[in-house]
Amino acid sequence: MLSRDTFYRYQELVNDGGIDALINQNRRVPNVKNRVDEQIESAVVEYAIEYPAHGQHRSSNELRKKGIFVSGSGVRSIWLRHNLENFTKHLKALEDKIATEGIILSESQISALEKKAQDDEACGEIETAHPGYLGSQDTFYVGHLKGVGRVYQQTYIDTYSKVVHCKLYTTKSAITAADLLNDKVLPFYSQHELPVLRILTDRGSEYCVKLNITIINFISLSMILIRSPQTNGICERFHKTVLQEFYQVAFRKKSYSALDELQADLDKWLAEYNNQRTHQGKMCCGRTPMATLYEGKQLWRE
Repeated sequence: MLSRDTFYRYQELVNDGGIDALINQNRRVPNVKNRVDEQIESAVVEYAIEYPAHGQHRSSNELRKKGIFVSGSGVRSIWLRHNLENFTKHLKALEDKIATEGIILSESQISALEKKAQDDEACGEIETAHPGYLGSQDTFYVGHLKGVGRVYQQTYIDTYSKVVHCKLYTTKSAITAADLLNDKVLPFYSQHELPVLRILTDRGSEYCVKLNITIINFISLSMILIRSPQTNGICERFHKTVLQEFYQVAFRKKSYSALDELQADLDKWLAEYNNQRTHQGKMCCGRTPMATLYEGKQLWRE
């Protein structure tokens, strides 16, 4: 319901300007008089790209040394107008400038870009170019089965295609970690003519002594940064998925008395996961892991 006054006001707007006149117009008009000079604004923008890691107050102080007087809040306002209000956007502007102008980077710019690369990797953003380029391996404690004992799952995930290989063991050691590679992973990628170039693991004891096996197969072994388990986030996220979608369901439907029985059901679930379950990740984009792997073969050839 509209009041009488509102109805006639709307009617007058329609008569004067048509339907478009009903659209709410922002009454705020920028007060250009309160803005800094264009030269100062350009200097602040250039400084943000030159020193992307500097905050608003440090930028204000450093610009003051050059005879450019602008407050920290003034620097912030200029950043907002140019979509430069945080460190990530500073780096994006720097990368865009490199791409368009081909500039030579200063030491501070190189340091900022390297720091961003390290932070991205620590937060799970891993650089991967094609299937086989980088695999992520981790150990997952499944639980204790009566008559079997402790059950551990060795997990290997291709970071590009998200194809997963898993095998169950009753111990957690370097032998089991290497057995997954020799029994399932390496034969699979050899069949698809995709060499495994690098494996990322945590710093568990089962991986610290696996170096000889990886050297024999010409695989580079990398370990995550200390106190940064997010680096292996691909495996961590999969472990949550397999726990919720397979183990918690399977243990309620069936009582397992042997490891082979559980492995057989896990293999069936993995076949569906790799071949039928779609993924919305950066590389899969709604495709299944195996479909992503097949399409990624061309990238490896290139």
